[in-house]
Amino acid sequence: MSPVVFLHLKTHIFCISQTNALILQLNLYKMKRIVLAFCAGLVLLTSCNQYNNVLKSTDYEYKYEVAKECFVRGQYTRAATLLGELVTAMKGTFRAEETLYMLAMAEYCDGNYDVASSYFKKYCQSYPKGKYVEYARFYTGKALFESVPDVRLDQTNTFAAIQALQEFLDYYPYTTLKSSTQEMISALQDQLVEKEYLAAKLYYDLGSYMGNCSYGGSNYEACIVTAQNALLDYPYASPQKREEFSIMILRAKYHLAQQSVEHKRMERYRDTIDEYYGFINEYPESKYLKDAQQIFASSNKYVNK
Repeated sequence: MSPVVFLHLKTHIFCISQTNALILQLNLYKMKRIVLAFCAGLVLLTSCNQYNNVLKSTDYEYKYEVAKECFVRGQYTRAATLLGELVTAMKGTFRAEETLYMLAMAEYCDGNYDVASSYFKKYCQSYPKGKYVEYARFYTGKALFESVPDVRLDQTNTFAAIQALQEFLDYYPYTTLKSSTQEMISALQDQLVEKEYLAAKLYYDLGSYMGNCSYGGSNYEACIVTAQNALLDYPYASPQKREEFSIMILRAKYHLAQQSVEHKRMERYRDTIDEYYGFINEYPESKYLKDAQQIFASSNKYVNK
């Protein structure tokens, strides 16, 4: 047998032995995983059985300790279920205050923000001088903050969150949580501004479409009114957003003048010119300056023809 053939044969035998060893290792690994999964299942089953036994228990002290342990371990759903039962049972005892606060926190940590906010509020009403009242007032607003809807939807929760957070600052003007509270209020106010901006822009984009104007008027008029009201109602809006509103008003007034009947056109072009002067005085270096100047030139041409 030549050395080359012998080398190939030796290499082949080595590869077969290594493959068999790898297969054996994989089989052992699979077996280990099956055993571990089985053990974990037993533990889980035992845990579930224990938890179910706790639910059925009438030993409220034991239930309370288990609820605390669940909370510490991050098992917030279980903690909330147990604490929800204990709130009434612990009423009038020295555990009552902590039970209610922990229930609110468990719901908050579990992502049930509306429920959590109501429990935090209940805590503040029940224990106005309680041990956790400052944090309860803070989380009343923060939970609502976490549950605010998309900007395109109804903003009732947004208003409620702002009110709750502002009330917290009224109660605790020097709180260490002041900065984070103000940031949340600012973010919520920005959302309200954005809501109005999208409403005004929708009217502007609809333009001369009359299908939605059941009671007369026009989309451009609706855009102007919406944007002007937003500037008045939200003076804290960012300079960039105020500029967006302002150029939208100018453009809408110009288009309104263009589509107006003859006897209203002159007045509306003059109104557009006045709006232009107001715009360039407030934003002399606006990125929309060229557009504004074109609107002015066209409006001025009509007025002076």
